[in-house]
Amino acid sequence: MTKLNLSDIVDLREYERERDDFRRSIIALKALRRISLGDLVSVVFENRETVRFQIQEMARAEKMLRDEQIETELAVYNPLIPEKGELKATLFLELTSTEMLEEWLPKLVGIEASLYFEIGSSDAPKRIVSRPEKEHESQLTREDITASVHYVQWVLNEAEQDLLKSGPVFLGVDHPKYQARELLSKATVESLVADWA
Repeated sequence: MTKLNLSDIVDLREYERERDDFRRSIIALKALRRISLGDLVSVVFENRETVRFQIQEMARAEKMLRDEQIETELAVYNPLIPEKGELKATLFLELTSTEMLEEWLPKLVGIEASLYFEIGSSDAPKRIVSRPEKEHESQLTREDITASVHYVQWVLNEAEQDLLKSGPVFLGVDHPKYQARELLSKATVESLVADWA
C-alpha cells in the first residue's frame, strides 16, 4: 500500500466539501476494523484511508495551511500504513476514569508486545505476536507505566498470509495481567487482506 504524499491531502476548503461523505465512509470502515478484546482493550487496524482521515482531521482542527505542517503530519502518520505482508494497528486501552488509569497503566506495561494473531487450523494454529511500531516505540514505552495508546504491527511471510486469508483468524492479547481472544469475521479479514492488493 503506497504511502501518502502532499498531493493526497486536500486543502481545508476542499476538505470541508468532502468531509461528511468521507467521515461516513471512515466510520463504516473502522467499524469493520475495530476489534474489542475484553473490556479494556480495543484495536483498530489502520490503512491508507484511515491515516488520510487522521491527517485531514488534524489539519482541520489545527487550521494547517502550510505544506511544511502537512509534511510533518505525513512523517508522523505514514509509518502506520501497512505494506504487503504487514498489518498495523492502533491499540487503545479503554480506561475511562482516573482510578482505572492509576490501576491499569502500571499493570499493563508491555501490552504492545502481547497481542497476537492465531491463524490456521485448530490442530496446529500459527501464532504471530505483535511488536511496537518502531517510530513510536520510544515515545510510548516505559518500564514502570504504559501509555493508553500504542501503535503495533505484525509482519507475515507468504505462508502466513495464505493462512490468514483462509482462516480461521483469532486476535488475542496474552499479557500476565490481561488475556482476551476474539474470532475475526470473514468481512474483517477480507478488509485487512484488501490492503495488500
